[in-house]
Amino acid sequence: MEPVTTITGTAVPLDRSDVDTDQIIPSDWLKRVERTGFGKGLFSEWRDDPEFVLNLPQFGGASVLVAGTNFGTGSSREHAVWAIMDFGFKAVVSSRFADIFRNNSTKNGLVPVQVPDEVADALLRAVEADPSLEITIDVSERTVSAPAAGIHSAFELDDATRERFLLGLDDIGLTLEHADAIDTFEANRPAWMPSIPR
Repeated sequence: MEPVTTITGTAVPLDRSDVDTDQIIPSDWLKRVERTGFGKGLFSEWRDDPEFVLNLPQFGGASVLVAGTNFGTGSSREHAVWAIMDFGFKAVVSSRFADIFRNNSTKNGLVPVQVPDEVADALLRAVEADPSLEITIDVSERTVSAPAAGIHSAFELDDATRERFLLGLDDIGLTLEHADAIDTFEANRPAWMPSIPR
């Protein structure tokens, strides 16, 4: 996982509430064994409509997805996070996230920016009105802002998750921070106990 300190870029306004993981990445995409290439499947059923927001050229190259409330509901599906990231998004802004989706996001490097309803709605309307609007998400300060639209808000991010983003640590990275202690423990285990060949 790469460290994430600040994200600055344009956004895509997804004005839909209660978006579930099956809508984010339909189940027929789950047969893939790789972790890459899921961006093509992101909202694939909705993208059949040429007027769907991800198909509109003015929103191309965006790094932030601004969504309606209750984003990422449904089954636990890391593929949903992989698809969002593979498409090029680094953060999702919403007034509420499903817990499982939020957890999967933080473990994979996608920043879930949860803001009050009025901030999320103002940001959504501002991006719809101006696709070139620049948004900055500061993980260190836990803020999201769009200065040209007069929007600035704090967002919730616990200290441990903030550190994970800033240091670029996934679960494996967190474990490897204790590699010396693990090696010491393994070296002192009785020879008759199971061990991992090196």
